[in-house]
Amino acid sequence: MADQKPQLSFWQIWNMCFGFLGIQFGFALQNGNVSRIFQTLGASIDDIPILWIAAPLTGLIVQPIIGYMSDKTWGKLGRRRPYFLWGAILTTLALVIMPNSPTLWIAAGMLWIMDASINVTMEPFRALVGDNLPKKQRATGFAMQSFFIGIGAVVASALPWMMTNWFEISNVAPEGQIPDSVKFSFYFGAAVLFIAVGWTIIKTKEYSPQELAHFEQAEQDSPVHASVKPTIFTQGLVRNGAIALAILASVFVFELEKELYLAGIGLALFTAMQLLAKKMGQSAKTDNGFYHVMGDLFTMPEAMKQLAWVQFFSWFALFAMWIYTTSAVTSYHYGSSDATSQLFNDGADWVGILFAAYNGFAALAAVVIPVCVKRMGLKATHMLNLGLGALGLMSFLIINDPQLLLLSMVGIGFAWASILSLPYALLSSQVPSAKMGVYMGIFNFFIVIPQLLAASILGVLVKNLFQGQAIYALLLGGLSFLIAAACMLRVKYQNQ
Repeated sequence: MADQKPQLSFWQIWNMCFGFLGIQFGFALQNGNVSRIFQTLGASIDDIPILWIAAPLTGLIVQPIIGYMSDKTWGKLGRRRPYFLWGAILTTLALVIMPNSPTLWIAAGMLWIMDASINVTMEPFRALVGDNLPKKQRATGFAMQSFFIGIGAVVASALPWMMTNWFEISNVAPEGQIPDSVKFSFYFGAAVLFIAVGWTIIKTKEYSPQELAHFEQAEQDSPVHASVKPTIFTQGLVRNGAIALAILASVFVFELEKELYLAGIGLALFTAMQLLAKKMGQSAKTDNGFYHVMGDLFTMPEAMKQLAWVQFFSWFALFAMWIYTTSAVTSYHYGSSDATSQLFNDGADWVGILFAAYNGFAALAAVVIPVCVKRMGLKATHMLNLGLGALGLMSFLIINDPQLLLLSMVGIGFAWASILSLPYALLSSQVPSAKMGVYMGIFNFFIVIPQLLAASILGVLVKNLFQGQAIYALLLGGLSFLIAAACMLRVKYQNQ
């Protein structure tokens, strides 16, 4: 057996990443239309963030579990591909059911199911690149995923507009009903997702756990995994508990917005998990997935800790954009907040085009980014792209013509492609191959936590600080991108 993984051909990488085309169909349809569905079914603008809580919360729970399980899996379909298959089946069903939700709460529940299903499929795809590609090709592999994400999202985001303007399917419906243009878009997306993920399952092979262990042992610079001692779970235990209690007490005593309970409850649950992991370690009950995931979280590589801040502010910005772009554009640029009006639905359709545009620019950026990394380095490239994203989001406030917002999407597209590739390329070289899945899942914490925070505070900020004007949530997102770019300066890692 060779000591190093052989480099894969262009078409082998293509086949391995092709499933992301389908995953992004589901993801883009969700991001571009769920707020519209919620508003159509009667949600007020300041309730939308808390309804979106299903998406990040399911990712927080599902991804590390699926990562841990896939690290331990080996069978006829391999290590990661069984999860591709079952996740694709569940996501396909969820996409068909979601636009037929009769009530707001059923729609919120379907978002929970859909996002969990997407996460079951998506998390192992990240780990597969680390499994199958040598380090020199990983940036290319993640960039290829970004390319398919961009292409898939271009079509998926524009589908409601295409259904209306190309196929003359109505984009309006009676009050409380989802337009047919949205329904047919979800049906088409379900078919594409299943076919694309199936292609990767059929066309891709995986290394066995023994082969991966051999490759890692042969690499002199393989990262060393730290041992886990029960005392490590005392880090920040008292502080976290005190902050959680302070938040919950403040919300209750001062009668603050109910969404703020989410931040306190989330921190309290994490504190309880720390305490439980400590007790398990002290009583030698460590042979279980919960203890292993918590141990990996507290002993993660230093570069991963530094990247956490970059991810936090990057994804806070993205979540603000996904939640509030429809509300911002329909009210600020089209002048309507009435979900039954033609102006509102025209504006919502245009948001689909804008989302398609930034994903299209992301597909182009995925071609450019590997070249930039070779010339400028990973850190400088990612910082530049995050800065472009900040300019894109902040420009919504100064651009009045909705057509010109396509220019804003250029910067957002470059930031999106960079966020989906460069942090993962860096991370995959810093963690052991045997724990690639679980660390990719843990890395998702730093995507989910800012989304949970956004769901907790954005509704409060828009209602009380921004006087209901959603456009300022996009400005806040732009500022968050700038902070993420500054945090990238602190990241240090091996093999620069």
